[in-house]
Amino acid sequence: MELLQAHTQPLTVASLVMLVAVAIGCSQSPSTENKTGLNVASTVAPISSIVATVGGDRINVTGVIPEGTNSHTYEPKPSIAETLAGADVLYVNGLGLEEPTVAIARQVMPSESEIVALGNRALSRADWIYDDSFPRSGGKPNPHLWTNPPLAVAYARIVRDDLSQRDPRGEAVYRANYKSFAAAAGRLDGAMKKSFATIPPSKRKLLTYHDGYAYFAREYGWQVVGAIQSSDFEDPTPREVADLVDQIRAEKVPAIFGSEVFPSPVLAQISRETGVRYVDQLRDDDLLGAPGEPQHSWIGLMRFNYQVMTEALGGNGSALSELQLPATPSDTADYPQ
Repeated sequence: MELLQAHTQPLTVASLVMLVAVAIGCSQSPSTENKTGLNVASTVAPISSIVATVGGDRINVTGVIPEGTNSHTYEPKPSIAETLAGADVLYVNGLGLEEPTVAIARQVMPSESEIVALGNRALSRADWIYDDSFPRSGGKPNPHLWTNPPLAVAYARIVRDDLSQRDPRGEAVYRANYKSFAAAAGRLDGAMKKSFATIPPSKRKLLTYHDGYAYFAREYGWQVVGAIQSSDFEDPTPREVADLVDQIRAEKVPAIFGSEVFPSPVLAQISRETGVRYVDQLRDDDLLGAPGEPQHSWIGLMRFNYQVMTEALGGNGSALSELQLPATPSDTADYPQ
């Protein structure tokens, strides 16, 4: 199994032992009806969506980090140990994002099972991004590759190849599903570029609750001004808030983006002090709609967030709003209780 960097504090020895004990005491059978003999686990909702889309009806996918959860600070529930104990493969983002989950997986997954770190395979170390939230001195790169569509396609390609090795009879299915996903991501990319072209370059600036768009910004020519949630996930100090206020005024930032999932009083305060519009609609890792609906998917989430950004910055988001989402009834993942 590939060694992953720690991004959050590791579980305590006592809590890890408890989780392992739960897994050992549980049946190795999956919690849902198996389709191919291949049990697949994944982590954050956008990754679970990509995995489920590529795998389609040939696999069962269980997402071990619930939607709408802060993946950086999430403390896994004991119930995920049973899921991981029966998993043939666990797909994680890597780059230190889900270390508590990885720690449990290493304890309870069968020796022949694997942890596949998509981010570590999709992008070379030379292309990792370090910033204020993820400083190089801490050795923790920004892990949010999937907000950049070309890198999300790379995730899907890695999943396609890995599933094909584990289930050779399903290779044609995985390749067809990947091809459909890549085509849809390409249409999203085109709609994004068309929408972003309606925003003056000087206004393509992002101040967000969480630093989740660094790879997107590099790909599409946006500027990340800053993020409120720092690497230690504590609110900024009054001095840091004052510095952000000064920066917003100096750079004429047109909007401040908050999270619908994680309300930020600090961003609201900065909005009041600067008079800059506060848009608290970004959904982070929380998919839209209900499982089985087209918008309940990685592409649905990306379309929504980038339409919100475009229109808040004065652009025309119609190319995104009119983008037809693929019908993906298999694009679902179960979550342990």
